[in-house]
Amino acid sequence: MATLQDRFDPRRNSLDLLRLSFALLVAVAHGIAIHTGTQPEWGRSTLGDFGLDGFFILSGFLVTRSYLTLAAFPRYAWHRFLRIMPGFWVCLLVVALVVAPLAALLQGLPVTAPFTGDPSALRYLAGNAALLITQYDIAGILAENATTYSFNGSLWTLTFEAFCYAIVAALGLLGVLRRRRVVVPIITSVLAVLTVAQEAGLPVFLNDRVLRLVFVFLLGATAYLYAHRIPMRASLAAVAAALFLVGVAAFDDYRVIGAAPLAYVFLWLGTCLPWHWHMRADLSYGLYIYHWPVLQLLVLTGLAGVPTPVFVVTGLALTLLPAVASWYLVEKPALGHKHSPVPDRIAAALTRRDPGPDRPVHSGRS
Repeated sequence: MATLQDRFDPRRNSLDLLRLSFALLVAVAHGIAIHTGTQPEWGRSTLGDFGLDGFFILSGFLVTRSYLTLAAFPRYAWHRFLRIMPGFWVCLLVVALVVAPLAALLQGLPVTAPFTGDPSALRYLAGNAALLITQYDIAGILAENATTYSFNGSLWTLTFEAFCYAIVAALGLLGVLRRRRVVVPIITSVLAVLTVAQEAGLPVFLNDRVLRLVFVFLLGATAYLYAHRIPMRASLAAVAAALFLVGVAAFDDYRVIGAAPLAYVFLWLGTCLPWHWHMRADLSYGLYIYHWPVLQLLVLTGLAGVPTPVFVVTGLALTLLPAVASWYLVEKPALGHKHSPVPDRIAAALTRRDPGPDRPVHSGRS
């Protein structure tokens, strides 16, 4: 029986397409919420939650692979930095210097309002630059928006993404990912139990977002570590999809029984479908970080009065422009520096000092 390890081909898979689909799902959910004030909910889950969970599941799978195939921790950290931070920093600049002034003009305010009001656009840049989002508003410009005053309500997840990257790095440096990998499913099982306890109303003393996102991320990491033991069959994917739907219908938090089945379905879709689409332009990140500010500008125009499907589709179409620009002008050039010698020099210096318990046995690209 073919396993996940057999089915996963790093060069021929549908994971790029899945990530783009997840970004679209989150953007649609946010578009509905910005236009109407609400979005479809199932218990404590929303339409966007399923897309976000998908992102973290695939990220757990791919980032764990990244750590295990790269030459050293500095190289891993460098790759993760290039994947998130350049695009994120440029997005902050675009929001502060372009989106906020446009929003001010659309509401009859001076174009300088974002820089003279409080909290200012410059404070927005400085306060959020470290990836911990502490300021969502700029000068109260969106205060009249009945839905949200946030200029970019999507960015908070990047903090948790980076946190999960740090978890993988810590587990790797401790030797867990190579020689004691059973620790990862044990931690994942503990988080699953805490999810059940939370559903039952018991105190878990853990931030809800941390519990949720780390849980699904580690499901993806566990899948990679045990890919040689996970059978991949269409019949099992159908059963997993049914269990996921039962979880959505029966519990406020579908993850009580639906998180692992959903992870299986996504990995099956990404590795076992007969059609594989490796996109030369990876627009998923740009679509994710830019759709919110575009939709916030759109709701300040006459399009606020059109039917919600028209509003959402128009917003997504307009978001393609900054998403394409982000990929070709920022993300792709940044990723072109993945093979910089600086991380290897740092790794060599660290190796001379201490060989460490978890030196990689092979290298590769990720």
